[in-house]
Amino acid sequence: MKFTKITASILSFLLFVSLFTFIFAEEKQYRIGIAQFAVHGSLDNCREGFLKGLAEEGFIKGKNLFVDIQNAQADMGLAAQIADSFLAQDYDLVCAIATPIAVVCSNTFEDSLPMVYCAVSDPVSAGLATDDRQSLGNFSGTSDELPVDKQLKMIRSLMPKAKTLGLIYTIGEANSAVQVEKYKELAPKYGFNIKAVSVTQGADIALALPSLVNEADCLSMVLDNTVVQYLDLVLEEAENAGIPVFGSEIEQVIRGCAAAEGIEYIDLGVQTGHMAAKALKRERLSETPFETIQESKLYINSEQLRALNLELTEDMKARSIDVLNQQ
Repeated sequence: MKFTKITASILSFLLFVSLFTFIFAEEKQYRIGIAQFAVHGSLDNCREGFLKGLAEEGFIKGKNLFVDIQNAQADMGLAAQIADSFLAQDYDLVCAIATPIAVVCSNTFEDSLPMVYCAVSDPVSAGLATDDRQSLGNFSGTSDELPVDKQLKMIRSLMPKAKTLGLIYTIGEANSAVQVEKYKELAPKYGFNIKAVSVTQGADIALALPSLVNEADCLSMVLDNTVVQYLDLVLEEAENAGIPVFGSEIEQVIRGCAAAEGIEYIDLGVQTGHMAAKALKRERLSETPFETIQESKLYINSEQLRALNLELTEDMKARSIDVLNQQ
């Protein structure tokens, strides 16, 4: 059967309309919330990397992505308010940065909102995953598990005569207690005694530090969001006592810690952003195991090492990254 000229014209017109609609159709707008527990460099880097990872997957802030960024200032009450607010907004997805706020969000959202978490040191002990890395809800994310064994090995290489290593952590941060136990478990392997003191809030740190620095040959930071906010105070007390502080990530070394075996938090954020993109594409997070970054890097502050008369071995020199050359 032959088409008439009128039929052909109608079909051409419909084809044109379909093509026009396809080209100029409004792109879907996604709405997400970012809940960050505290203000400090590593968590800020997680946020920056997270948005970068989303952009690499085509979700670009200001184009097809609305982003509501909230910071709890290390206040658990404010963290709960942020979680409630995000639930009320019914966002397409929430990113929770750091363990305390990830736990609050998971309890608040239940299965109502998909969530990715970032910088959760031990998702299992935090109640976010099982021992086989599977999620316990409609959420998943990335872990910044501290390479304690490598940290102790690094400290021993720099301080062959040191006996006591000091730790300070917050009782309310479950992952901090896990890291302290890991230090206690591995310390004998490197000939260290562990002196650990706990605080309940940031204001207690100034009271706990004097006795700690007097008893320890050096301090090592755990991934504790509250204590990190008082890092300048920790560094000042340690300097007065003439002992080094070893950080848990690059930002702490930039601020004055002597060295750290740590991960790159922007990379961790990017990895989390890629996971979030899958969720926005309707892949259920409950079926996604949490992920980690396997390789740590040796960050050093050459100025601090010189001031403390600490010398790198040749192997350490070969793999070290001097943060003073990165700024």
